[in-house]
Amino acid sequence: MGPASGPGLAPAPAPAPAAGPPGGGPRVLGEVRRWPRSFAGRLTTPLPGLRAFARLAREGAFRPDPAGLRGIPDLPYEPAPLPAADPGTVCVTWAGHASWVIRAGGLTVLTDPVWSRKILGTPTRMTPVGVRWEDLPPVDAVVISHNHYDHLDAPTLKRLPRHTALFVPAGLARWCRRRGFTRVTELDWWEYAELDGVRFEFVPAHHWSKRSLTDTCRTLWGGWVLTDAGSPARTQVYFAGDTGYGHWFAEIGRRHPGIDLALLPVGAYAPRWWLSDVHADPEEAVRACLDLGARRMAPMHWGAFVLSAEPVMEPLLRTRAAWSRAGLPREDLWDLPIGASRTLRGPTPD
Repeated sequence: MGPASGPGLAPAPAPAPAAGPPGGGPRVLGEVRRWPRSFAGRLTTPLPGLRAFARLAREGAFRPDPAGLRGIPDLPYEPAPLPAADPGTVCVTWAGHASWVIRAGGLTVLTDPVWSRKILGTPTRMTPVGVRWEDLPPVDAVVISHNHYDHLDAPTLKRLPRHTALFVPAGLARWCRRRGFTRVTELDWWEYAELDGVRFEFVPAHHWSKRSLTDTCRTLWGGWVLTDAGSPARTQVYFAGDTGYGHWFAEIGRRHPGIDLALLPVGAYAPRWWLSDVHADPEEAVRACLDLGARRMAPMHWGAFVLSAEPVMEPLLRTRAAWSRAGLPREDLWDLPIGASRTLRGPTPD
């Protein structure tokens, strides 16, 4: 969420992921696991220290100026009924920010669901959620990328039945179980679990975690590759969560060739000196899509909350320009309005 905070921490060599089941198979759903006290060794770059905070306070570059906020009426918001999700298809609907409704393999999966009008430390949403809660089909699973408030929203999770399957980063299961959830699977980077023919793999990101004054990097952060393993097409959707640009994208693409759709963050990037390590800008997001080898990209993490200083419409405009400069097919940029959907049918979207 927004700017990184906390004391300066020099990244140590990344510890090896926890050993998985023999043969590298899926983790057991809901298993109780033990983790190190801190994941600070996974940081790609140090978190900012007191000098950076002093500079930010001095410059006051927390929010867009009045000219940048004038674009709020232009933010694309076109809610529509969810299309049918036929067998063998994967349907994605952008609910806003990093919240997607993904229907694959007969499951309905929510990513980083935030249906609240306001989150800690931000103004009220600029746009409503694109899918009314009462219009959702029964939710089978939720994936969480990390514990920042704009990605892990307790009031939204409270709406779910406590038997809903939650897939979360290492160290976050305790938080979920304290709130009554009984089917929580926490994973390290490159580990996966399976639910009814859909594979959920947790993959690295260039980010960090913090939810209180005393828990910096106590839980892991990352993205998810969802694979409809039960269909002949084995459609793969990569949900990046929240991330800066870096080497992990090429490695994710190497391990997952032929990603059909990459859901990539393009907002909350200004000022760059403050946020470049943890939030990709639009040009970096397009570069990340190329590194991944993904066939299509859908921008996210913009247009809902004011988290940083760029003008509110700028992420979309810069993403479109960067996509065009890269010479990529326009139809493969799924720059959806909030509330809109697209469907993947094997190799070709409808």
